[in-house]
Amino acid sequence: MKSVKVQCPAKINLDLKVINKREDGFHNIESIMQTISLYDYLTISITSSSHTSILLSGTSDEIPYDERNLVYKAAKLFLDSVNVENVAINIYIEKNIPIAAGLAGGSTDAAGTLFGLNKLFKGILSEEKLHQLCAKLGSDLNVCLMGGRIQTSGRGENVAKLPFKEFNVNLIKPINLGISAKEAYTKFSHKFSNKIDIENRNSYVNDLEWAIINDYSELQYIKTNYNHAIMTGSGSTYYSTVDEFSAEDGFWVKNGLKSTDFGVKIV
Repeated sequence: MKSVKVQCPAKINLDLKVINKREDGFHNIESIMQTISLYDYLTISITSSSHTSILLSGTSDEIPYDERNLVYKAAKLFLDSVNVENVAINIYIEKNIPIAAGLAGGSTDAAGTLFGLNKLFKGILSEEKLHQLCAKLGSDLNVCLMGGRIQTSGRGENVAKLPFKEFNVNLIKPINLGISAKEAYTKFSHKFSNKIDIENRNSYVNDLEWAIINDYSELQYIKTNYNHAIMTGSGSTYYSTVDEFSAEDGFWVKNGLKSTDFGVKIV
């Protein structure tokens, strides 16, 4: 049996502007994203077998451990791409990044799966090919694969490394509130097409925050009590590089994080 342990960083959006809706139903965006020192960990093992299998397990009771999980899809896509059969893949997911939080928890785990499997198969795929596979699976995987401070466009799959800047990052998230990207982008399209408070859009660093904040009292509470807080991704997490967040009932808080200049990596 061969195994590796992969460290998978969360990301935040330092800004996020929605440009337009694409024919494939996604939206073109422009965003500067930054990986941070909040990590999931994957332990990936491979053994020879009489048939091909992918088995997931882990610490979270909030995610599926079957073909619905992006980690499973990443493992299957990798095997299909390298045309490997008769191998058993076991992946244990230590989940520390909240789900449906705008922190790319699922995306970074999927990117880590591709990266880790490629290490186990002795670099059978080039970095360019890994990025191509990431782009097939989702919008934030390429950012998590590359890591650091990154300019993104398209769905988020077009990435260009920017000079790294080290800074502190603090996070806060309503515990019982998760917001899907589909919900956030749908509400953005509705508000934009109906010209609802459209001039107020430019007062937000993140267009998706503008689109959803009026629907959730928890987000309004964060924004009211922490002037420097900015929503990341489609929410519901906010970050601040200035304010530390106070521990309160109903909120998950993580202070003292840092920006990082790396993506998924072997540890």
